[in-house]
Amino acid sequence: MFFKSKKVIGLDIGTSSIKLAEMDFNGKGAQLLSFGFAPTPPNSVSGGEIVDIASVSVAIQQLISEVKSKRKNIATAMWGTAVIVKKITIPKMDRKLVRDQIRFEAEQYIPFDINNISLAHHILATSSTPDAMDILLIAAQNELVTQYTQVVEMTGHNCSILDVSGFALANAFEANHGKFPGEAIGIFNFGASITNFVVLHHGEVIFCRDIPVGGANYTNEIHKAMGVTIPEAEALKLSAVSKREVPDEVHSVISATNEAVTEEIRSSLDFLSATTNGLNLNRCFYTGGSSSTSGLIETISRVTGIPMEPFNPFLKVKANPKKFSPEYLAQISSFAGVVTGLAMREAGDAT
Repeated sequence: MFFKSKKVIGLDIGTSSIKLAEMDFNGKGAQLLSFGFAPTPPNSVSGGEIVDIASVSVAIQQLISEVKSKRKNIATAMWGTAVIVKKITIPKMDRKLVRDQIRFEAEQYIPFDINNISLAHHILATSSTPDAMDILLIAAQNELVTQYTQVVEMTGHNCSILDVSGFALANAFEANHGKFPGEAIGIFNFGASITNFVVLHHGEVIFCRDIPVGGANYTNEIHKAMGVTIPEAEALKLSAVSKREVPDEVHSVISATNEAVTEEIRSSLDFLSATTNGLNLNRCFYTGGSSSTSGLIETISRVTGIPMEPFNPFLKVKANPKKFSPEYLAQISSFAGVVTGLAMREAGDAT
């Protein structure tokens, strides 16, 4: 009798890059078996939507071929404004009745047509009062769900898990850093066009939001301020990050953009406080390719007063030493948060 493997390929589809990871599991925990990284085809992903499914599918196929994966199941994650995660409170009831109640609640809280969304929910372990239930409501527009499912299926693989990027990030964080009981922990993943912001309280996700700022903000501001092309602006930004010599104006633009990005972060922290009865974060962890932008983390910490610490997705997750050197792991660590969280899932997990 043949048994289908439950192990998945983790696949993180971003605006500027596509990341792939495979994990293995034993009594000692998770081990990274393979990792792949490729540029996203130009203009094929925008704000979390896959606008050119065919070209993204080809890029994924090539990546799977490069890592020589034999796995057939893929876990991927949606992000952007077409996905909404909201904590709600409902009267305490039998868990079997919650699903029917959720659809009614969604009509009040979700700004999409209820007939055009896919809904999921998670009942939180803690609640505001003894006679209430706190629930995390997850809604995604059906069009977005179809895009991610199709792009995977066009590669000849099964889209066995369709997650939310913020949840995958939290999954990887917990596997490496633990649960921090009694603390409220923020995680920021600074990407090319979006920053995933997740809050864990008592080890559970209670807040998840995609903030529309990222590395592209810096590129666009350099492009506008200096009158150079977008590729030239990107090159100047990367040179500044790498501490290579660039015109003083580049540093001025980056510094001003840090302040603008931080203002967006602060707005999201205010929104968190307003929706969680004034919850304050004990500390924050950061990751993502754009987190290395000169002065960004220092500016956020100064303005918000919250200590910022690097999130290392390979702190406890080990890697096959025959395949990955410590230097390579250090290079990819800031890009690997979401994809390693996805690779830890198993086909058949609740999504």
